[in-house]
Amino acid sequence: MGTKGENNRTRIVEAADRLFYQRGYNQTSFSDIADITGIPRGNFYYYFKTKDDILAAVVDARVKQYEEALAELDNASDDPRQRLLALVDNMASSEDTVLDAGCPIGSLCAELAKDTAALQSKSREVFELLRDWMSKQFEQLGFTDGNEKAMDMLARMQGVAALACTFKDSAYLHRSIDELRGWLKTLALN
Repeated sequence: MGTKGENNRTRIVEAADRLFYQRGYNQTSFSDIADITGIPRGNFYYYFKTKDDILAAVVDARVKQYEEALAELDNASDDPRQRLLALVDNMASSEDTVLDAGCPIGSLCAELAKDTAALQSKSREVFELLRDWMSKQFEQLGFTDGNEKAMDMLARMQGVAALACTFKDSAYLHRSIDELRGWLKTLALN
């Protein structure tokens, strides 16, 4: 695929990513994506055979973004607790998007939870990446239940994002993020 083809493919993935986040996967059509990109719907089939193929490309792009972000957190500090706190800070810095549409990962996973096993599995790849990274941080802190701690942290973050979005409540978001920071700072080995 040439440069123009790669550019078109990237435009389709970026537009689909925004639409899946704002509207949902099932509420987004090829026509919606075509309207945003200006690429004729018929040309999509050159890049993607199905909407599921576009979803796979969107998830792959999100995984890559999170891998890069987590690598930056790893490089920013030698302290695993500081890296976990920095992840929470990233959530705080996304306040506008969280209040508008919730968490892009959680929203997609929740929507596809009742879909095919293949779509469920694909949609949770970012969560698996985050869980594994968090688990590693907790293990480096000396916890033997790093995976459980990671799941607890993911659940807290997702619950906060869902409720802050539902109620459009910035004060709740900030209070909950502060509580999550406090939990991480006081978490001690048993």
